Amino acid sequence: MIEASGNRLGHVADGVIKTDSKLPLADRLVQLQTGLTEIIERFHPLEAAVEETFVNKNAASALKLGQARGIALVVPATAGLSVAEYSPNLIKKTVVGAGHAAKQQVQMMVKTLLPGSTIETVDAADALAVAICHAHHRSSPQAAALLALAAEAAP
Repeated sequence: MIEASGNRLGHVADGVIKTDSKLPLADRLVQLQTGLTEIIERFHPLEAAVEETFVNKNAASALKLGQARGIALVVPATAGLSVAEYSPNLIKKTVVGAGHAAKQQVQMMVKTLLPGSTIETVDAADALAVAICHAHHRSSPQAAALLALAAEAAP
């Protein structure tokens, strides 16, 4: 979770929603849904962003990731937030300057761009990188035009 004011970014919070790997998939998805709902209720974000799924060689893993990603899309949308999606390469290029950067490079740049953040996991750094990417691209003229069109189309 970050705050963006113009070109200034600030760290609000980060972390990981942990699920119990011993539980059935449906119960783990409920844990994810509950965790995301609690975060939205606690921090009241204005928008959300999610990383697009990359192609995974393991079909079973890709399917599970897709189901979890569905939760990550629907929970904020249900709360009335607009939800943007960004490719992994665009996120890395935005944060590091190279679309094929290593996870360690992303983590280092996130810490640099968000002074005072104490990012404890690679997953938390990845989530903050998505937020940074969104903060950067949502203010572009193309993003503003898309948001305006979406607002006009909303009931």
